[in-house]
Parts: sequence; structure tokens; C-alpha cells
Amino acid sequence: MPHDRQHTGQKWNAGVLWLVFALCFPIMAHSQDTLSEPAWKDVKEILDKRCVVCHSCYDAPCQLKLTSPQGILRGASQQPVYHTERLSDAQPTRLGIDATTVAGWRDLGFFSVTRDPQQAEASANLIERYLELGRQTPLATNAPVPQALELAVDRTLVCPTPDQFDAFAKNNPLAGMPYAAAALGDDEYATLAAWARAGAVVPTVKTEVPEDIQRQLAEWEAFLNASDMRTQLMSRYLYEHLFLAHLHFVGDDPRRFFQLVRSRTPHGQEIDVIATRRPFDSPGDGPFYYRLRVIDETIVHKEHLVYTLGADRMARYQALFLDNDWSITSLPSYGDAEGGDPFTTFASLPARSRYQFLLDDALFFVRSFIRGPVCHGATAVDVIEDRFWVSFLDPDADLSVTDPSFLQDGAAFLELPVAQVDRGKLGDLHGLSHKNQIRYLEFRDARYRASPTHQQGFGYDAIWDGESTNTNALLTVFRNFDNASAMTGFHGAIPETAWVIDYPVFERIYYDLVAGYDVFGRIEHQLATRLYMDELRMESEDLFLNFMPRESRPEMHKSWYSGPLAQLHTYWHQRRVDDTFPNGIAYATNQPKQEFLLALLARGGGLWPLSDPINRCADETCTDLALRTIAAEPGPWAKFFPDLSVLIIETPDKEDQIFTIAHDKAHSNIAFLFHEPSRRQPDEDVLTILPGLFGSYPNFFFRVPQSQLDVFTEEVKSIATQEDYLTLVNNFGVRRTSPNFWPSSDQLHQAFAASDPLQAGIFDLNRYKDPKPDDAPE
Repeated sequence: MPHDRQHTGQKWNAGVLWLVFALCFPIMAHSQDTLSEPAWKDVKEILDKRCVVCHSCYDAPCQLKLTSPQGILRGASQQPVYHTERLSDAQPTRLGIDATTVAGWRDLGFFSVTRDPQQAEASANLIERYLELGRQTPLATNAPVPQALELAVDRTLVCPTPDQFDAFAKNNPLAGMPYAAAALGDDEYATLAAWARAGAVVPTVKTEVPEDIQRQLAEWEAFLNASDMRTQLMSRYLYEHLFLAHLHFVGDDPRRFFQLVRSRTPHGQEIDVIATRRPFDSPGDGPFYYRLRVIDETIVHKEHLVYTLGADRMARYQALFLDNDWSITSLPSYGDAEGGDPFTTFASLPARSRYQFLLDDALFFVRSFIRGPVCHGATAVDVIEDRFWVSFLDPDADLSVTDPSFLQDGAAFLELPVAQVDRGKLGDLHGLSHKNQIRYLEFRDARYRASPTHQQGFGYDAIWDGESTNTNALLTVFRNFDNASAMTGFHGAIPETAWVIDYPVFERIYYDLVAGYDVFGRIEHQLATRLYMDELRMESEDLFLNFMPRESRPEMHKSWYSGPLAQLHTYWHQRRVDDTFPNGIAYATNQPKQEFLLALLARGGGLWPLSDPINRCADETCTDLALRTIAAEPGPWAKFFPDLSVLIIETPDKEDQIFTIAHDKAHSNIAFLFHEPSRRQPDEDVLTILPGLFGSYPNFFFRVPQSQLDVFTEEVKSIATQEDYLTLVNNFGVRRTSPNFWPSSDQLHQAFAASDPLQAGIFDLNRYKDPKPDDAPE
């Protein structure tokens, strides 16, 4: 049934959005013979550039995922994936998992966006009609998007079916494709329109895998499916940690990836995926096999988690998990209880092996917290600061690794909320987790105080240095309001907060936010996950404070959690900053946080840059002097910028220079789930500017001729009002309706693919801003 708001003219944009981009691709299943390879290649290129930029992942409007022919055939749905007030778990609708046929998707409520042979042509071909609607009523060039076209990421989506389209279009004449953006080029429109009128046919995709990669596939599937119990436990651990990975074979085509799945069928037979809600749910009573399935979708950056496989990787697994002296007499069970208690489930696997497995690819796992199933929503990431630096406790300094009894005795306090999901209501769930966390911290403190090797506190050697070869040892995390990003090394100015993560924290964050998180889950699951992450953030901050001088810890913590409510929050969590645990570092300055963090960089022996040429560099020979004048220090201009901007500096003699501008927002604290604006300190905001591209959701593009870079930075520094910011936008910005909008997007994607073809993916433009006079500062 159509949504009640379908004809109001106020909330149509959601339905439009999917249809607008939807019209890019609705299709019917036909064989490759019906549509020639070159024709589909041309169509797909346009779909990727103009449609997939908004229709991918779980936040694809109306679940219309256009990254593959299968997604096009699946169609759209009127049921949202993100529903914060859901009282019962929703049916999962994961493409390629929860149904594999058009009939199966229709049974799950999806409707066709292509010409249905059972219906009259005129009433069924949504693609063609949306294309025509966009052509008939294009938006004014370089003008703000009309107010009726709402752009908020949390807007109410309306998803009209083919039978509802006529009324929808009549009431919403601006609802053409592409939605709230510059029109398609003439050639693009002609190609898509011809394809749509011909039935919007998609091919049957069969990805050809070279023989050498097929051989490696066979070797890996044999390795993972060995029958001995030690290998079975190792393979389960690997699967639960890599089920979201885009697996890439070293030396293979940089755009070919595989996914680790559980199948009812062994190697040599067609993969028959076992669909479970979570990776630790039971695969059933029958035999199952770990298989590597080729990914045949367009790669989008927001869910692109690259993990490499090869001979070295297999040898590493052999050394970490199978060459060690450990035994197992029975395999653990499956289910929520086991998934919520990985320390007991995998107790037989040496803790050092598990922790080192995570450390080896720490960036991958931290990115999995970010690029996992959560593609939407500020509440998911408002548990972290806008930018902070991360390091890891060295395995030899971590009692959970060096003392076998630590996890044996402490596992009872480390149970995650998912293990308690069926035991009661939200208050009970969080209350039990909260009490367990208090008990665990008491247990942890007592064990470290009693440890002979920790009587002098933590020194620099207690921080993992990557064995002087692994850049994953130091990371920077950015929060970009409703999403986040991470990279190796320390970037930007000295941050307000920093984390030190040990093995129990690392594993719990992973099982809280990735393995145990269900995007289709009900409200108590969503909130319990978020509230538990609050505990883990504070635990990581507290571990960092243990490296600071004892007398500095309380004041430093107070600056992170300022305000009476934040202090109440700390009291309620029974978290007293420990100013008695010994300090093992003799500091030479009165800025211990800066001294400590920069010392970690220096220990790398060249693994990471020691300075940041734009945001943290005192040497006048540093580059990008103009950009340095607007970066790193608070300025009234910063609060007007969106969360993530891309700056393209146009150069006449060489390739354009590309920078990412992150808006680092200041807060009095991040102790609460709601009312973030009341805790903002916008006058303390800064811009962090880094060369290249990072982040999955660019909010705005600026194009500046190199000769006018000084003019640009001076205009930035003169911003004091929204009107001033709009002057900058009018002079250097690229609006959604600008003729430069699509060419700029294409340029960035081409540059990304050329510079890092393995990590490159299509950016999401759903959150691209449209600045207006009445906008409040960011």
C-alpha cells in the first residue's frame, strides 16, 4: 500500500529518491544473449556513476540496491531497514543471502522496478517514466535545490509501486532522476532511455576466475575445511571475523574480491549459502563448508573492507593457530550466548594468537566497526569524539594474553549484550551489562596491581610498536557526524582524547559492533549495543590515562567530560579515574599527552610521518602554507563547513591536487545518547586538512584554481556568518545542480581508482549538502 504521505508534496522526496535513481536501473531478467555485452557495459558505467552513488548498502532509498543485476531484479521495498523504534526484529533482506530468486524477493515484499510482463507496458516501466520525468522538469542550474526536495538522511521515505506512479508524479513533478542533482548528459540520457524502452534488460552475470586464482581458492577451501577439531575451531574464529571482508588474492586483478560464506555444498559444487542472522548462529544440523564466493557487485567505498589472502597469510594462520601447543576435546555450541561470550567460546585458542590476529590487521578491524552493517545514523557513532588517536597494548604487557587465568576468571564479566538478548527488556539488559562492566574493571585493576611485572606501571614498551614493520600499530579515527573513517598513523593536531586498546576491549568492540550487531534488530538491541560501546570507549580512554602522570589524570579526564551532567554520568558509571596506579614514564615536559603521542610516532623508525605538513608542523619549510592558515586551530569559519569536504585545486601544468577537509567538532562531552547540539562547543571547532581522499560520504566539493588558493583561504578566514559561507560556496563551491557536479564526482572516482585501485570504491552522495541562507552552522 502507498504511504499516507505520498501525495502531500512534502515527504515525497524519499520515494522520489529511490525512483529517481531507480529509474536508472529497473530491469527484467533476460539472458546475456538478449543484451549485447557492449550495450550492458555502457549502461552499467552510467548506473555506477549516476545511480550507485546513492543506491547501495542498507541505506539505499527504498532498499533499491543498484550495484548488481541481482539488486535491480530484486527491486524496491516499502519497508525501511533503519527503524529506530522497531519493537520486534525485522526479516533480514540481505542481497544474495536472504533470497536468491525474484519470486523469493516478491515473497519478502519487494516489487519490480522494471517492466513486468504480467502488466501493461505503460503502467509498469518505472525506469523509463522516471527518466522522462527528470528530463521534462530539470532543476535550475547552479541554484539551491527546491525546498520540496528534502535531503535529510533521516527523512521519511515514500516508495510508490508502479501502480502508484501516476499520482506520485502528478503531485511531485520534480521527482525525476537523478534526484535533487544536475541533469544527465544528453548521451547518458539517450543510452539509459533506449535501454529502458527496450525493457531495461540485465544480463546473467558469470564472473570468470583465472585458473591460478581457482587453484588458490581450492587450496584455501581445503585449508579451512580440514576435519580436525583444532582447524574447525580456528576456521570458525576466522569466519566470525572475516564474514564482511572483501577478500583479495595477492597478485590478482585489483578489482576482484571474494566473500567467505558458509555453504551446504563442498568445493567443486555451486555455493548454497546458509543464511543466518549473525555469523555465530548455528548453520544447522547438516554438514557445512567454508567457501569463497566471488563478489559480483559494484564496489562501494562505505562497505569496502579489503583483506588480502596468499601464501604468506596461510603460513601466518598456521603459525598463529595450528603450530602452537594447544588441544580441544569438544567444539563449542552456536548461538547468541556463544556470540556474546567469545572469550569462552574460543578459550581453547591461545589468547596471544587471537590478539595478534587482530593486531596484524588492526586497521581492517577498526574499519569494520565503521564500514560494517551500519550505513546510516548519527546515534551509531556519537559515542566517539570527532578525531582521536589509537594505539594498542603490547601483547607482552597484556595480562589477558600473558596470564591464562585472567580470561578464565574474568570471562564471566565480559559477556556482551547480545548474549542477554532474550533475557529481558532493555533496562535489564543494560543494567546487567553495566554491572558486569563495573565488576570487570574492579577485577582488572586488582589483577594488574598484583602483577609483579606491572609494579612500576606502563612504560613505552607497553605499547605495541608493530614490530617496526606494521603500520597498523597507530591509527587515527575521524567521526564525520553520522559516519566515520580510519587510517594508519597519527594525523591532524594533537587530539583532545586518545585510546589505548587491549585484547579484551578489541574483541568486545568487534563482537558488539560487527559480529553481534543486527541492523534488522529491535530497539532494545540497537540501544544496548550503543550503550555498551559507551563503556568500551571509556575503558580505552582510562587505559590511555594510565600512561599519563598520576597527578594529570583527573584533570585530563575532567576536561573530556565537562559539565554537571557529564560528572553525573561518570558517577553513575562508578568510574573514578585511577590516580594511584604507577606511572612508568619519566616525562620531560609539562605536556605529557603530546610528549607521549609524539614519542609513539618516533618509535616507528619511519613507519609513519612524524609531522603533519598542514595541521601539525612548526617548520616554515613545510608545504601547503596557504592551507595551514585555516587548519588545526579554532576559527569562526570552521563551524560553517560540512563534516567532510573535498577540495580540488586546479593546476594548469599537472594533475589537480585533491585534499579532504574534515570538520572536527568540539563537545563539552560525548557522555550521552541524545541532545548532542546542547553539548556542542562550535567556537572550538577546527578544520583538519589532509591530502588525498578519505571518508565514504563527501558532503561538498570545492574547486579552486591554484592561482586563487590564497583568495580561497582568505575568504574562508573571513567567514563569520552563513551569508559569508554562501559567498564562498558561490565563488568556489559545486552545488548539486552545478554543471560541475557530475564531472567533479567522476574526477574524484578516477583519481581514487588510479592512486589506490585495491581500496577504491564509489563514494556515497546521499549526504551531499545543498547550502541555503537559513542553514544553521554545522
